[in-house]
Amino acid sequence: MNLYDIRSRYLADAVATAGPTRLLTMLYDRLLVDVDRGERALRTGERGEATGHLSHAQEIVTELMCSLDVDLWDGAQNLLSIYTFLLRELVGASISGDPERVAACRALIEPLHEAWSEAGQSLTPVPEMARTGELGVG
Repeated sequence: MNLYDIRSRYLADAVATAGPTRLLTMLYDRLLVDVDRGERALRTGERGEATGHLSHAQEIVTELMCSLDVDLWDGAQNLLSIYTFLLRELVGASISGDPERVAACRALIEPLHEAWSEAGQSLTPVPEMARTGELGVG
């Protein structure tokens, strides 16, 4: 097994074993990475590389939109509006090659990332069910 395979396996295991809160923060972590890389690539004239990163960022925002239950929480509709705006801006930035639009997206994403990270840290961990169906207590 080569280093790439080991890394891929590690990442797949991390996602497969993460709870919903951790998955959400992982998505935001990667969204920031993609936005930063996309902006940097646009600023250095590497349009193809920027498109790849911004496309991945768009996929993440789409996943966030699809996983949002607007009936569960009063603020969900507002969050959906922010996600919709982000998606539109990321697409527009990718098409126009405008790094300032990407920077504006990052300015919106960062406080959301911080808020979800803080919320996740403040939650009391709940024991997850083991694959046997019993509470994992040991």
